[in-house]
Amino acid sequence: MSENRFSQLFAEADAAFDGTYKNELDKLTGLSKEEIDSITPDTEDLRVYSVLVKVVEKASRENSSQAQLLDDIRSLGDVAVKIAKKVPQLAKLL
Repeated sequence: MSENRFSQLFAEADAAFDGTYKNELDKLTGLSKEEIDSITPDTEDLRVYSVLVKVVEKASRENSSQAQLLDDIRSLGDVAVKIAKKVPQLAKLL
């Protein structure tokens, strides 16, 4: 097998980071642990943050509408919305 076993994952990451929500994804992945921890004192916020990043990656890769992305973020709950609001471009939409 000459193809790298991670080629598909790299292609998906490239598509996400070059997609519709590139700037939002850059800011979201740039949040510090302290910024995330400031939202809730337990480990729940890190789990939600991880899922939120995946949601924005998917939306960016698939060129989802803003309405769909916002619905997906809101469906993750209050912690996800609070984390997303740390990203100025998403805060304006929420």
